[in-house]
Amino acid sequence: MPCALSEMTDPSNAPTTAGAPAADVILSGRGIRRAFPVGERSLEILHGVDLELGRGQRVSLMGASGAGKTTLLNILGLLDRPTEGEVWLNGQPAWSLTTRERARLRNASIGFVFQFYHLLAELSALENALLPAMIALPKAAYRTSREQYEAKAVEMLERFGLGDRLKHRPGQLSGGEQQRVAIARALLLDPPLIIADEPTGNLDSTTEEQVLEILLEEQATRHAALLLVTHDKRLAQRCERMVHMEDGLIQADSALPIPT
Repeated sequence: MPCALSEMTDPSNAPTTAGAPAADVILSGRGIRRAFPVGERSLEILHGVDLELGRGQRVSLMGASGAGKTTLLNILGLLDRPTEGEVWLNGQPAWSLTTRERARLRNASIGFVFQFYHLLAELSALENALLPAMIALPKAAYRTSREQYEAKAVEMLERFGLGDRLKHRPGQLSGGEQQRVAIARALLLDPPLIIADEPTGNLDSTTEEQVLEILLEEQATRHAALLLVTHDKRLAQRCERMVHMEDGLIQADSALPIPT
């Protein structure tokens, strides 16, 4: 997923802030609008989107290309600023924070799993899994607690069947192995929210099922909220809610039978 990383600083683009959501709501987007300048006019991609995820809840997000899913995901994931609206993450109004505060909140509260893995080619599987702790902690603090995080990362990678691949770099791993490393990286800091953008879209059907089972099992064990973006209705039905986007709006938000 291409991520829009720039942040607009014009005060006129500052989002509005509503009251805080309930304590059991991990992610709440309210009145989300996003417009991009196109020549002398403005092209609005999102037209006022509201979406909430409760603690431990699985929600799938579906829609055709151009529906606004990626734009919404960038905003909910605190990677791009909305033109209007606010995102509450773990009780904090994210787009009312400073850039540094928001970066800390994102790193501590969201685990990202992308279709194309986004592992660093020069790092080993273990080093890639450790990245969130390297980023989150000052150097001195990380040196002190490295053994603790390394033991946790090794335990996860071994549980994911990668015990003999810890020192391998991404180019030496299969697609399924790389995605398992990416899941370990996403879970290292026990985030309350996991955002997975087509996490199995680049895998064959057998590997897809293995990776999906790991992701869903870990999400359930940790009681984290999961926002799963997929084009595959079969995968979407593994969630408790299916949200369908069209033309920058949520057109349907349906509860599904509890997955078994």
